[in-house]
Amino acid sequence: MSRAVVTGIGVVAPTGVGAGRHWESVRANRLRVTALPEGRAATYGVSLAGQVPQFTPDEHVDERLLVQTDRWTWFSLAAVRMALDDSGFDPAVRDPYSVAVSLAAASGGNEFGQREMTSLYTQGPKAVTAYQSIAWFYAASTGQASIRHGLKGSSSVLVTEGAGGLDSIGHARRVIRRGTGSVLAGGTEAGLSPYALACQAAAGRMSPKTAPTEAYTPFDVRASGFVPGEGGAVLLIEDDETTGPARRVYGEIAGYAATHDGETDTRSPAQFARAMRLALADAGVGPGDVDLVIADAAGDAIRDRMEIEALQAVFGDREIPVPVAAPQALVGRLSVGGSALAAATALLCIRDGLLPAVGNLRHPVHAPGLELVRTPRSAPVGTVLVNARGLGGFNSCLVLRRYHPEG
Repeated sequence: MSRAVVTGIGVVAPTGVGAGRHWESVRANRLRVTALPEGRAATYGVSLAGQVPQFTPDEHVDERLLVQTDRWTWFSLAAVRMALDDSGFDPAVRDPYSVAVSLAAASGGNEFGQREMTSLYTQGPKAVTAYQSIAWFYAASTGQASIRHGLKGSSSVLVTEGAGGLDSIGHARRVIRRGTGSVLAGGTEAGLSPYALACQAAAGRMSPKTAPTEAYTPFDVRASGFVPGEGGAVLLIEDDETTGPARRVYGEIAGYAATHDGETDTRSPAQFARAMRLALADAGVGPGDVDLVIADAAGDAIRDRMEIEALQAVFGDREIPVPVAAPQALVGRLSVGGSALAAATALLCIRDGLLPAVGNLRHPVHAPGLELVRTPRSAPVGTVLVNARGLGGFNSCLVLRRYHPEG
C-alpha cells in the first residue's frame, strides 16, 4: 500500500507568511492576537482576532485574478506556491493528471460575497459582477489552485468546519493510495469580515475579553471562549515511492479517522475518543507510542472538559502522562485553516524535536494523566496525534510520524 509523506509546507497565518516565520513564533510561544477594527468589535461582541500580518496580495496573486477572488483564496494560492517551492516540486514537468488539489473550506469567499450582496441591495442587480458566481463558492480555492498550476488530478473540497483541515489531509492519503502521485491538501480561511463575524457570534462561543492574554485560554480555569482568526496552511503530500532519496520528507501520514457525534451539540466525549482510537489503530500504534497531542482546544469550559475526558479515556493508562499542546491559542481559531496549521506545526515538531505549549495557559484545569505543556521544550518527537472538531458534531484525528524509508 502506498505511503503518503509530506514534502512541502506553505503557511499564511497570524504567526507570519511562510513556515519559517510560523515556526519561529511557535518556538517562542509568541502571542499573535491583535485588536480588530473598532467598528467590528462594537457590533459583534469580540474585540480581538488572529490577523495575518504584512500580507501583500499582489506579491502572491496575479493582478487579473485579484479582482476575481476573495482573500481566503489569496491565502490558499500563496500557501500552495510556498508548499511547492519548499518541496522543490515543479508542476510544469509533471504529468498534470498525477497531481491533485484537495483543500478544505468553511466560510468560503465571505468578504467578496458580502461586498457583492451590498452592491445588490444598494445599487441593484447590474452592480453585481460576474465574479460573484465563482469567488464566494467553497470550491474556489481548490479550483483556482488547480487552474493556476495546471493540475488535473482528482480534486475536491472538504467541508466539515474546523475539522476540515485534517479531513483534507486524510482524503489526500486516500487519493494517493488510489494511484495519484501528489496532492496539495490543507486549507485557509479569511473569516474576519462583518458577515463572517456575525455568523461566528451567533454560536455564542467567542470570548468577550479585551486583553489578548485573557481572551482565548484553553484548558485554563479562565476559559471564556475562543478568538477568531484567519489564515492556514497547505501541505504537499506525495507517494513516497515517487519522492526519490534526495527529497526532504517532513513526516508520514500514518493514521486518520473521523467520527460524528450524531447531534449538533454534545457533551459526551465518546465519539471524540473513538476517533482518536481509530486513528491510532489505523497507524498501527498504541497510546504509549504517542509523543505529543496537539489538541482541538475549543477554549470554553464545557468543550475543553469534554476533550480532556476523551484524552483521558484514550491515554489514561499510560505510566507517563502524554504531553498535550495547543499553540493555536496564540493565533485564534482559524476554522479549517487552524487544523491544517496544527498539522503543519506537528510536522515541524517532528523535524526539530520540540513540544510546543498550550498558549495562554497560566492556571491549568485539573487533568490527571495528561501533561498540559506550559512552556515549549526540546524532546524527541516521533509520533504526533492531531485533534480537530467542527461545528455540527465533526471529530477528526490525524497521526503523523517520523518517516523511515525502510518502513
